[in-house]
Amino acid sequence: MVYLNAGRITLMLFSVLSTAISFAATVEPMVSVATQPTKQNLTVLRAKVTDFLETQTIGYPGKVSVRAGAIDPNLRLTSCANPQVFLPAGSRAWGKTSVGVRCDGPSAWTIYVQASVNVAAKYLVAATPLSQGSIVTSQDVLFENGDLTQLPAGVFTDVDQAIGRIVNISMTAGTVLRQDMLKMPPAVQRGQTVMVTSVGQGFTVAAEGQAMANASEGQVVQVRVSSGQLISGIARAGGQVDVGF
Repeated sequence: MVYLNAGRITLMLFSVLSTAISFAATVEPMVSVATQPTKQNLTVLRAKVTDFLETQTIGYPGKVSVRAGAIDPNLRLTSCANPQVFLPAGSRAWGKTSVGVRCDGPSAWTIYVQASVNVAAKYLVAATPLSQGSIVTSQDVLFENGDLTQLPAGVFTDVDQAIGRIVNISMTAGTVLRQDMLKMPPAVQRGQTVMVTSVGQGFTVAAEGQAMANASEGQVVQVRVSSGQLISGIARAGGQVDVGF
């Protein structure tokens, strides 16, 4: 018969418990790490936003620079194999803007990233004071350099777009020229004899008529033909009016 004193039994139990606790502490974290979902790389998302905006701005005049803002590093986004970048309603790739990034699954999420698009280019200003009704010539305008995103909409970046137009409102020298400040000269004028042309399948009819109003290129104008009838057509340069059937 073997006799064990109480102290030795206690020591043996303590040794067994210590071994079990040590094993549990080693194994359990490994299980937790294995089941935790992979976190999305935020640097990758910023790069995707930048690439998206650079694609959206292809064809802009001048030099375009794009910068995606920082993404909150505290976000815990599940890794996404194919995140989709988009412009939210009301946003555009111009100036300070907001860009959306979403993941459709398996753990869906959507975030919005602040970004900026700057466009350094030349734009037209009035070289001299321009009076209402005058026709713009090459001596009336000059180029300045700046960020187009900081200017009003509709500025001119091509001198050929402005020359020959009629000044809508008087302006001082240095005024930034916008589309709504200059209008196209009339393609036809009230009382002018115009050539009315109708083109159909297999036929063309042309006749003279009198324009009843001024009309710029592409505008609808009424014409009175020799029979006295009023017909409507599209004004074209050179006193032409196209009538469709």
